[in-house]
Amino acid sequence: MLNFIWPIFIIVSCVYALFSGNIENVNNAIFASCKSAVELTLTFFGTVTLWCGIMKIAESTSLSNKITKLLSPLMHFLFPDINRNDSCYNKISLNVVANMLGLGNAATPLGLNAMEALQEKNPHKDTLSNSMAMLILLNTASLQIIPTTIIAIRTSLNSENPTSIIVPVWISTICAAIFGIIAIKLFIKFGK
Repeated sequence: MLNFIWPIFIIVSCVYALFSGNIENVNNAIFASCKSAVELTLTFFGTVTLWCGIMKIAESTSLSNKITKLLSPLMHFLFPDINRNDSCYNKISLNVVANMLGLGNAATPLGLNAMEALQEKNPHKDTLSNSMAMLILLNTASLQIIPTTIIAIRTSLNSENPTSIIVPVWISTICAAIFGIIAIKLFIKFGK
């Protein structure tokens, strides 16, 4: 659907700019945005590489087991139908940690791996399990202790105080997570 909508927006914008005499502004904006996109990509490359590497090391060492044990009470509350010795339990824990560290780019592959593991255990392949719904919620709410990606964006845009958004991020992500968890728990309890 978006593959259809975006080209229409672009075509309509170019046609309007042509008839209103602003085609030079559109041309300048295209090249300026291409330049800023490349600069932003290069800025993120180092941060993403570092944190993806750290999460890969945590995944293949005993650190992932320690993280899983540390999060065990929370994980048991959020995912009561998953056995603690199950491989997807560890994958979900690493995904939660990556989200808490604000590593959306590292959390995405971990979340996809966790979702694949949950789908393998799902008896109804065409319907989300309760654990799958909770994992989607946690990734959408993205509870963050350190909003690394946002701080990196603000740093790349020369913000005077790139870390000033930490407290608002805490408030918004905590509220989103709490209300989402309550909603899913109520749907699980009363939706059957």
